[in-house]
Amino acid sequence: MNPVEIHRGDGPIVLGLPHTGIHVPDDIAAKLNDRGRELSDTDWHIHTLYDGLLDGVTTVRATFHRYVIDANRDPAGESLYPGQNTTTLVPLTDFDGHNIWNEVPDAAEIERRKAAFHTPYHAALTAELERVRARHGVAILYDCHSIRSYIPFLFDGILPDFNIGTNQGATCHPAIEEATHRICAQANGYTSIVNGRFKGGWTTRHYGRPGIHQHAIQMELAQSTYLTAEQAPWQYDSARAEKLRGHLKNILTTLADLAPTLRGTS
Repeated sequence: MNPVEIHRGDGPIVLGLPHTGIHVPDDIAAKLNDRGRELSDTDWHIHTLYDGLLDGVTTVRATFHRYVIDANRDPAGESLYPGQNTTTLVPLTDFDGHNIWNEVPDAAEIERRKAAFHTPYHAALTAELERVRARHGVAILYDCHSIRSYIPFLFDGILPDFNIGTNQGATCHPAIEEATHRICAQANGYTSIVNGRFKGGWTTRHYGRPGIHQHAIQMELAQSTYLTAEQAPWQYDSARAEKLRGHLKNILTTLADLAPTLRGTS
């Protein structure tokens, strides 16, 4: 199975989808324990949620599950959030801190997975960003994520609905963060935060280079905003999702309109 799916558009926005894939090769699935095989930490239905919201958008989607290897982690294995609970390049636990393996992958196995899955995904993402930037003089990577709103192992309390990450403003032009935050803050019935618990993963931090007119922003959505419940069978709630999609469409359309004004700025 191809580790990455690419849909090319002619606009300035690239959607990154690193955590919606659920493919686990048989040899890897055999090493997971029963809890690991539940694949609970998937960004469930996020590709469906964003589908069709913006004409001309490019999407780059990992088809493999994050338990195989996490496409949003530093390939060198450095922690995104030193001193805080998080999961690693190849996660050893789920988001609740429970072991997911009967047979823990060794260093050689991690390198094999990196070459087979992580590297092709990022080669594709790099190529698409370069193509878009060559066409428009600017590219905006919008990295799409979701997570359960209540996970004591990872954070205290209830997560806001919209969690915007720009690594303290380092990964994009201020206008991108400001526009996204404004739309989220004005969305009736929703809560939002900028650079709270989630400040942007490795993808956002690696590709966000405003100095070369390549911007990146992460959106971590609470799954309560579009799922029937934050538990198996992880059902998509069409009514909740359609309400949310209106706000997401507003964000993406605004960023696409903003992009031409960012050429020649940093």
